[in-house]
Amino acid sequence: MKKLVKNAIQCKLCGDIIESTYTHNFVRCSCGSCAVDGGLDYQKFCCKNADDIINLAEYENTDES
Repeated sequence: MKKLVKNAIQCKLCGDIIESTYTHNFVRCSCGSCAVDGGLDYQKFCCKNADDIINLAEYENTDES
C-alpha cells in the first residue's frame, strides 16, 4: 500500500510550490490558478488547466497486512 508523505504541486504559471500539510488545508498559489488540499490524508488539487501544474507528491510503500 502507498502512503502519502508529501502533498505538493508547482504552478507553472507563477512558479510557486504549494503544499498542503494537514486535512482540509486548502492552499492556493499566488496567481490563483491552482490549489492543493488534503494534507497527508488525500491529495486533491484544483487548476484551470491540468498542464499548468507539476505534481510533486511523494509516496512511500508500507508493509501493512
